[in-house]
Amino acid sequence: MSQEPREEWSGRLGFILAAVGSAVGLGNMWRFSYLTSENGGGAFVLLYLLLTLLLGLPVMLAELSLGRGSGRGPVSALRNFGGRRWSSLGALFVLSGFVILSYYSVIAGWTLRYVATTVAGGFPADGGEFFTRVSEGNEAAAYHVVFMIITMAVVMGGIRRGIERTALILMPVLFALIGGLAIYAFTLDGAGEGYRFYLQTDFSQIMDPDVIRQAAGQAFFSLSLGMGAIMTYGSYLSGRHHLPQESLVIGGADFMVAFVAGLAVFPMIFALGIQSDVSGSSVGTLFIALPTAFQQMGTAGTVVQVVFFIALFVAALTSAISMLEVVVASAMDSLKFSRKRATLIAGTAITLCGILPAKKQSVLEITDMIVGDVLLVAGGLALAIFVGWHMRDPIDHASEGAADVRWFPVWRWLLRVPIPLILLFVLYNSIKSVYAAIIG
Repeated sequence: MSQEPREEWSGRLGFILAAVGSAVGLGNMWRFSYLTSENGGGAFVLLYLLLTLLLGLPVMLAELSLGRGSGRGPVSALRNFGGRRWSSLGALFVLSGFVILSYYSVIAGWTLRYVATTVAGGFPADGGEFFTRVSEGNEAAAYHVVFMIITMAVVMGGIRRGIERTALILMPVLFALIGGLAIYAFTLDGAGEGYRFYLQTDFSQIMDPDVIRQAAGQAFFSLSLGMGAIMTYGSYLSGRHHLPQESLVIGGADFMVAFVAGLAVFPMIFALGIQSDVSGSSVGTLFIALPTAFQQMGTAGTVVQVVFFIALFVAALTSAISMLEVVVASAMDSLKFSRKRATLIAGTAITLCGILPAKKQSVLEITDMIVGDVLLVAGGLALAIFVGWHMRDPIDHASEGAADVRWFPVWRWLLRVPIPLILLFVLYNSIKSVYAAIIG
């Protein structure tokens, strides 16, 4: 079977919005805000930005360089630059994307369920009981399947007609929804307390090893690194793209979405008086505490809830599209499948694997800890070592279209020394945390 010609993005805007969509996910809507509030406020923000520059953006540039330089997905890209033995790293990226999407789509299905229930006017007063009922079992599995069908339909449309067109429509919608929620939150009584809690500045925490670990982990995970999504999107780029600038824009946009989401969520939490009911759990806050409080606001609360969960759905969908594309691109490259066939087979397999976490939430939670906290970091660590030490002339590939940049030697040094050390630190602590959670 002959392989389809390699597609390309039609322009810079489409690629940027698609890549930002890959990075922006459900975690942006709460995890960043909660970590900021619990780890020094403004001090954590500064630490996060510093580690994004030192850790996240160099790894993103490495992924983009590998993708564009090979014009292939992770498995073929690593084989192209490192030989057959390094293709196993690409396979790890594909496996991570496959497994993450199998349970991520279950959570995304919850957002669909909440939108449908709110619009129909049937959301119950007891948010905890409602979540328990719809978060696992046949109903959760059904919405998981619906979400995967939507994701598959977009990816099957290809880069320009599917992924890029969707990003051009949905990402401005997401920006508008989050911005609108932040403006609405500003008008609420008690919003000031929410801002103070969110952005309290405590520089005494900035040197705490655990705070550094969490900031480094957030910088890495938030940019959708370590699972080949950015590498795959980079494989559809032409040589005229200035990769350092693209990395900076993507990282900046991802940060702004997370930061503004905090400006929306925390004022609402304090205005609604539910600060004692929220926790570090995205599930507990987004799907139980906030919806329950929204119902107490009458018609205005219903409108806000619909907007809020549509924003969650859009963020989930744009991330899911990139995860599925990693698997699809690899199947097209390695197995010479057509895009339609690769999407149907990969999407169906992921959907079937997602039935178990949809049926049993404990499986979802354990899988998320193992893959999200361990495999992604391990993959990023191996990638930094590969580009920093093994790949021949990575600067040549990164500098194409960016001849004005003079700091590429610093970039490679970061990949060789500081980044592996930081990721080793994060990986060690993540393994300890996962082990304690599983045996505990």
